[in-house]
Formats: sequence, structure tokens, C-alpha cells
Amino acid sequence: MLRPLPALAASLVLAACERGFLPLGGVFDIGRDPMVIFVAGDSPAGGDLYALQADGGGAIPITFSVVGEMRPSLSPGGGQVAFLRGGTLTDSLPASVWVLNLANGAERQVRLPVRAGRPERVGWIDEGTLVVGTSGGVYGTPSPPDLAEARSLSGPARAVAESALAVLVGNPAFARVVPCDDPADLCVLGDSGAAVPLAEEASDAARWGDDSVAYLTEGRLVVRPVGPGRPRFVQWSGVPPRPRQLTVFAGANGRR
Repeated sequence: MLRPLPALAASLVLAACERGFLPLGGVFDIGRDPMVIFVAGDSPAGGDLYALQADGGGAIPITFSVVGEMRPSLSPGGGQVAFLRGGTLTDSLPASVWVLNLANGAERQVRLPVRAGRPERVGWIDEGTLVVGTSGGVYGTPSPPDLAEARSLSGPARAVAESALAVLVGNPAFARVVPCDDPADLCVLGDSGAAVPLAEEASDAARWGDDSVAYLTEGRLVVRPVGPGRPRFVQWSGVPPRPRQLTVFAGANGRR
């Protein structure tokens, strides 16, 4: 019996993911060099993942699947990036969680229990522990190559996991970046509950080391200190349409 072409194409791509490739070979010293990873592309099903040197330059594609990738999260050590992937060629909603090893190019899928529901967010507690926020709760799991199924988190463990899914500011963290009352703007929300404006007409915030925040405004990548200092624009090139959903590794000397 012939398999439908879209399903066959998707299965071939995902099978190739298991073999791995070297998307950043010779470009980055993985685990040491700072980098930015983001989603770009205007496909209705999502986009691909791209890497960028933290001081700017050309965008480097690191995924090439026919289904969309979304919401990447670099690990604290900079060696892996977790992300969500659509289930079909036209599915703009995430269906599965994957981890790409940036040193050897291998991809592995993270196992979620059926009751977890659809994955919505992904983050890291440490280099070996992944957090997944789903429509059914918050789950923790060892990162690949460990194949243990994710387990539901509650109580203090869930509070730690929720922090890993937030955009935190400071070391130790004293605030998080959230949309303002006007969701087109970004604010910094402290323990007092008061929201302080960070940037207007800005989105896709990401922690940039201990004292700065990256975000997008009008398709430009901006890095702004949380304290005194002026924002700077990162000069990038070769960026496909609709860059979005930033994640940052600040480098071996500025780990999150």
C-alpha cells in the first residue's frame, strides 16, 4: 500500500535527523562561543531554525525539515537546543519536542506521556534536564540521549521548572520580562508586581547574559542592558522573512 506523499516526506526527513549532520562545524566553538538561535520563514506551518554569531553576521540554517520548527531554547552550556516541531506539513501548532546536539548534529525526540497534551514551551533547568510546558501541565525529563519518559512536576519542582520557562533578568534573578498591558510592548516585572516598561513595539524577548535582554523590533535584533547603558543593534544578514522566537547562549564567560 502506498503511503501518502506528505507523510512519507516527513518520515524521511525525521529519519535523517537521527543520523545527524554538522550544521555549525567550523563556525562556532560549541559550548564556548556566544550565539543566537531563532525561527524564521513565512511558511504557514512554521519556520526553520537559524544560528547567528552574537556580534552579528550571516544567519546560518541549522534545520531543514519540511515540517515547521518553533520556540527553540538553548541549553545553559550552549551545546544543545531544544525546540518544538509540527506534526504535518501544514500544522502550525507544535506536536513534538526535539533536542539538537550542536556539536555532532544528532537530533532526538523527547518522550511525553499521552496525557501531557500538546507541547507549548520548552526550557532547561541545567544542561542535562529539560522542562516542557504542555496543555496538560509542566513536565521534566533528562535530555537525550537518555530516553526516559517525561514526568509531571508539581509543588517546588514545578516552581523551578516555571522559572526555567520564563525570561529572567539578573543573577540571581530579580525580575522577568513579560508583555506589557499593551502586548505590543515589553515590560520588566519584579517581585513587587510592578511592571516597568522596557521597550515599545518589541517582542520575542530572550535573556542575554546576566544583565541584558535581547528582543526584536521591526525585524531588527536589539540588545538592551537592564541597568544603565544604551541599547545596541546587532547587524545581521541573510535573514529569511519573519525572524522570531529568540534564544541566546551568552558564551562560556557569560552563561545564563
